[in-house]
Amino acid sequence: MRHTFLVLALFVTAISMTSCRKKPDDTPAPSPKAPANPESEDGSSTSVPVEGSFQVKFETTKGDFVVEVYPEWAPIGAARFKELVESGFFDENRFFRLVPGFIVQWGIGGDPAVQAKWRSQPLQDEPMVGTNSRGTITFAKGGPNSRTTQLFINYGDNSGSLDPQGFPPFGKVIEGMDVVDSLNSEYGEQPDQGQIQSRGNEYLKKSFPNLDYIKSAEIIQETKAPAEPVETPVAEPEMTTSSPVETGTSTPAPVATSTAPAEGTSTPAGTSSVPVETIEEIQ
Repeated sequence: MRHTFLVLALFVTAISMTSCRKKPDDTPAPSPKAPANPESEDGSSTSVPVEGSFQVKFETTKGDFVVEVYPEWAPIGAARFKELVESGFFDENRFFRLVPGFIVQWGIGGDPAVQAKWRSQPLQDEPMVGTNSRGTITFAKGGPNSRTTQLFINYGDNSGSLDPQGFPPFGKVIEGMDVVDSLNSEYGEQPDQGQIQSRGNEYLKKSFPNLDYIKSAEIIQETKAPAEPVETPVAEPEMTTSSPVETGTSTPAPVATSTAPAEGTSTPAGTSSVPVETIEEIQ
């Protein structure tokens, strides 16, 4: 009798322990979160669209300038630009490439880890609506659907060379173009973009200590309805031709020019007095 009781007790205990165990599929796996910038089928990223124009003030080591953004020109680019400004990405950015009469370029983050995050989220291309006239601001790119964080401002009317290559501007400088004109050009195109990507501002501060840079960038005005861009008369300087180039990217067809650099400016190393260069993504 005692033996039978012990067998029954062990049997009940085994059943209880078995019922308490969880099956591997009892708890459903959590659903993956959608990325902040969801990718399209071609692997490029999209951004939350903006509804109206807005103005951004850049405080630099040479003074302030203001850019007005027109989303109707390039809605994807305008949205990414706004995200970058609001995140503080441009703070401490160096103007690492400057070709007098052509463009000034920036947009590689001082922190390589932050830069790598944004670089992994390229934007889809979009059609040309605006034109690369003097004072317009545009994303650089190194191939189809490759815009990320690098920007340039046109010093001259580059519509003839950049528009056909598909560099859509998304805004223009409405105040302080004289500040943009005064940015330090002594290093030309010497800074190596690969080194900037991997080492950030540590590389630029050590090797190119006199580069001008952005102290801060902030949105100072927004409008709900898209505003028509206001043409601000600015003097046209003599131009050279060059293009925003990123290392390791494909190169669009070179575009030659017949205009020499403006008097009193230096020609970047590696170019002739009438440089023939191309435009690639500025990153």
